[in-house]
Amino acid sequence: MLNITNRAKNVSPSLTLAITAKANKLKERGVDIVSFAAGEPDFNTPEFIVNAAKDALDKGLTKYTPASGIAPLKKAVCAKLKRDNALDYQPEQIVISTGAKQSLFNALQTVCQEGDEVIIISPYWLTYPELIKICGAKPVVVETKAEEGFALNVGLIEKAVTDKTRALILNMPNNPSGTVYGREKIEELAAMLRRHPDVWIVADEIYEALTYDGMEHFSIAQIDDMKDRTILINGLSKSYAMTGWRIGYAASPAYVAKYMGALQSHQTSNPNTIAQYASVTALDEGEAFIKNMRAVFEERRNALWSFLDEVPSIKYVKGNGAFYVMVDISALLGKEYRGETIDSALKFSELLTEHAHVSTIPCECFGINGYIRLTYTLSIDRIREGVERLKKLSEISFKRLEQERISVTILTIKQFANQSEVETKNGKNQHYLRRKRLRQNEKNGGFRKQKRGGSQRRCCLHRQGQLPYT
Repeated sequence: MLNITNRAKNVSPSLTLAITAKANKLKERGVDIVSFAAGEPDFNTPEFIVNAAKDALDKGLTKYTPASGIAPLKKAVCAKLKRDNALDYQPEQIVISTGAKQSLFNALQTVCQEGDEVIIISPYWLTYPELIKICGAKPVVVETKAEEGFALNVGLIEKAVTDKTRALILNMPNNPSGTVYGREKIEELAAMLRRHPDVWIVADEIYEALTYDGMEHFSIAQIDDMKDRTILINGLSKSYAMTGWRIGYAASPAYVAKYMGALQSHQTSNPNTIAQYASVTALDEGEAFIKNMRAVFEERRNALWSFLDEVPSIKYVKGNGAFYVMVDISALLGKEYRGETIDSALKFSELLTEHAHVSTIPCECFGINGYIRLTYTLSIDRIREGVERLKKLSEISFKRLEQERISVTILTIKQFANQSEVETKNGKNQHYLRRKRLRQNEKNGGFRKQKRGGSQRRCCLHRQGQLPYT
């Protein structure tokens, strides 16, 4: 076998795409899958965008374009940034790519050298560390806390900055948490970054249009002295239900855009020509569609929260953006379902898919343990059905383990009570002997077999890691 590069070996395949593919295979076999996994709107691409693509085809607009995108689309992006974000960009500062993922790749390839460090904030989109590694750089993870709504901790971010730090990826609204950081927190971050002028900001704002509860998106590029060190990433996939059209864009200083465009010219050349022309129409005429889709998603999010409130074994974190909810299933870890131990969110997701026919994304791939990610890109009826299935599986596993815990506790109490009675009769020091037995049990890894009513039972759940010593 010939050699494979370490660069390729170090890249992990996309877990979200893999789980989605598995769910789709079950659907093809006729299984009724409720999928909370797919990170894409369930809306069809609006008819006026589809018609624009048809018109481009009819006009024969099917040839190569400039590698960095057509001029009308660059102008439409500039108009959008001015209209929605109060940002002034010129067409030469815009690079159109095959999706926002390629825009991110271009940005990191342009600003990162081999051995550089890039800060990412956990929970993070699973592709960030892989893109960083492909560039030969090192991902540095800064954690956030669920009890703080996964808000930015600027102090921890600054502690992570070293002389090797080349960039910070700022994803807002956040995937997978749905967290919207807010203007005050962004300004606090900018104040810190002024002390580190050599750090680029890669602002992934793909979910910009999807904010709720009156929250407004505020880009760090809107802060004057941050704009010239920010590479703003966005696209049409989420806002216009155009995931398969693969159109993303980057806005940056002109000299950065020049190099990003040059890189792309040797990777993929231009993005899909027909999709580019359709995207011009989307940006120019899509405001009403976005407004309607945002209202629908907010209603679904609220419904999902209310359904999750009825599942006693889990908790969840409320977010103000995107279309995701992170569900804390840590109370189920160590419990069993059909003889299989739930030792991770990944295992819980596998059991949900196999036995409850509910597809979710385990958050280990997002840099956080004990959580699964649910989307609300499906109807309220399907959301209700999916949560009911999740509830049944979690309650069965939770109740089973609680019953076993009670049984073990009762057995242990009786065991010591019986032994104490014998010791008292024999005139032995009860306290001394009990401590001796505990030390011996700990050394041996568990309690000995005890005869009960002609049957034997081994109290070893703690030995299997399911229960602590009591």
